[in-house]
Amino acid sequence: MLAVLGMAQLMVVLDATIVNVALPSAQEALGFSDENRQWIVTAYALAFGSLLLLGGRLGDLIGRKRVFMVGLGGFAVASAIGGAAQSFEVLVASRALQGVFGALLAPAALSLLTTTFTDPAERGKAFGVFGAIAGSGAAVGLLLGGVLTEYLSWRWVMFVNLAFAAPAIFGALSLLHADTSTHRPRIDVPGTITATLGLFAIVYGFSEAERSSWTSGTTIAFLAAGVILLIVFTTLQRRVSHPLLPLRVVLDRDRGGSYLAVGISGAGMFGVFLFLTFFMQQNLGYTPVKTGLAFLPMCAAIMTVATVVTTNILGRTGPKPLIALGMVVSAAGMILLTGIGVDATYAADILPGLLLVGAGGGLVIAPGMASATYGVRPDDAGVASAMVNTAQQIGGSIGTALLSTVVTDAITGRLDGVQPSPQAVEAATIHGYTTAFWWAAAIFGIGAVVCGLLLKPGVQELDPSAAPAMAH
Repeated sequence: MLAVLGMAQLMVVLDATIVNVALPSAQEALGFSDENRQWIVTAYALAFGSLLLLGGRLGDLIGRKRVFMVGLGGFAVASAIGGAAQSFEVLVASRALQGVFGALLAPAALSLLTTTFTDPAERGKAFGVFGAIAGSGAAVGLLLGGVLTEYLSWRWVMFVNLAFAAPAIFGALSLLHADTSTHRPRIDVPGTITATLGLFAIVYGFSEAERSSWTSGTTIAFLAAGVILLIVFTTLQRRVSHPLLPLRVVLDRDRGGSYLAVGISGAGMFGVFLFLTFFMQQNLGYTPVKTGLAFLPMCAAIMTVATVVTTNILGRTGPKPLIALGMVVSAAGMILLTGIGVDATYAADILPGLLLVGAGGGLVIAPGMASATYGVRPDDAGVASAMVNTAQQIGGSIGTALLSTVVTDAITGRLDGVQPSPQAVEAATIHGYTTAFWWAAAIFGIGAVVCGLLLKPGVQELDPSAAPAMAH
């Protein structure tokens, strides 16, 4: 069952990055403009990020197995449509559809994990594996995207999902038992509308900030609308009898701190993937495949640390020291990466920082996911799981937009008044990347302080009002 849930999670996380490497080839084949290229990435992020809370709640209300199967099947069909696309519009529509079904699939997978693995020892191992997949999936996506694009075709970055979905569907049919909620409250329609539109506006606002600027009218309008809608959503959740997101889920200090930790980690980690990918391909001349391989040690560090800490340590210490230490270790890795230069070598200048960022990610993501869903009422497991994915998605959007702006400003500032030559442009570009790594280090440093203060010391205790989460 863990293999089935892990495969589903990997499919969703891969698709945040696997398409990036294939974009130039897809652009050449379908003939769309540079301005439109971002929509291949944004369409997925918008649909996924804005519908996660609804997807999680649907799992709680109509059964997690049912929602999981619909998510898996729909994701596979959307991927097949995208792989066969003969126009830009069809490709964008298929990416949006992937996001819609991903928003059903991701919370269902994590909530099934939460309600299935209730024995403490088993739970630690399960969350270690699941957290490792969540933390390293983006890097695996870069490698897989590079291999498929280089040796087959850009279309295979979409078709490959069928290879994940088919065994996962078969395994889910064999292993998962149908579950039904003990009560069937109505869907919170006002909450669903305000949450979906609010999250959509926030994700779009950050993508617009990355594409144009923070001061553009569109960026400001969407971010302001998103904040207002989410304030309205929070107010509604206090007043309705069957809220989309019961505030007890997020107001628990450990759960709230864990959501924050996953979001901050997402914001910082995106800086590594984005700018190191550019640096290795544009400055060091790596192929997409070689770039993907360069990230594998980081994936290994995430997987090893995540599995060890959740299996052997989390049950004794609780999440607080692990998450705070993980933030510090990630910040140290980012500081090491600020040493890259024109003559950088992989072994001396990139690998040590990658290993530290990976180890820090393993300390944050797996314990964060485990504690964010620990002790939650069975009927809230889906929406609590959705909040983990929402935090990671929003964190990634903020990190990408913020750090992209930092890089652009740093490059522009360095070239201001300088005679542009290839050497000057290269030096300015590397200065932009190192500035982003300093900012990412600061993000992790702030995260260490905030999460250290917010998370409760000691091992987590079950919420006395929560019935034990049992597999149905």
